[in-house]
Amino acid sequence: MDILGERWAVPVMRELMLGPRRFSDLKASINGISANALTRRLARLEEVGTIIRETLPPPASVRVYRLTRWGAELGPVLQALGRWAVRSPEHDPTRPFSPTSLMLSIRTMAAPAALEGKSAAIQFELGGEAYFWACDAGAVSIGRGEVEAPDLHVRGDPSAVAAAIYMGVEGDEVEIAGDHDLWRWFRTLFVLPPKALAPEA
Repeated sequence: MDILGERWAVPVMRELMLGPRRFSDLKASINGISANALTRRLARLEEVGTIIRETLPPPASVRVYRLTRWGAELGPVLQALGRWAVRSPEHDPTRPFSPTSLMLSIRTMAAPAALEGKSAAIQFELGGEAYFWACDAGAVSIGRGEVEAPDLHVRGDPSAVAAAIYMGVEGDEVEIAGDHDLWRWFRTLFVLPPKALAPEA
């Protein structure tokens, strides 16, 4: 908790789970964080060894932050926290999603049994950035970037795409191109668990 209990620590590390990010990318993705707060949190996470600052090689030549190998080991912990947190009576699936938080969410919440033997690839365009979800005989991978020969393209604001996946909201804010049967199947993977009701024995 000395590392993760400080405000903004978990959102910052979450946004780095799919690869390096610039300061401006992080600030845009984390709802409500100020530049000063982000600067302090990055410095602290770098100090304790969970992230590292580096400059990408030419032609990019930009300063980015990325997780260290130890920092990346937080991934399964975040998945477990996510599965636990959605059972909260106060969980609100309509809250803003960053592209990265949406991709991590669909990796965490997909029903494993429904994926068995399935192979498909979906290209997402979220907030102007490319992300992918791919399933190979039931094994799921997600990431930032393009996927070869996707079966489906999904484009929209991350929160609108989340509403379509988790709440069945249909609207013009989400554009679908390709295998519509795959989109319908994909959305069946995400059934939110029952809420925890207090008091419990």
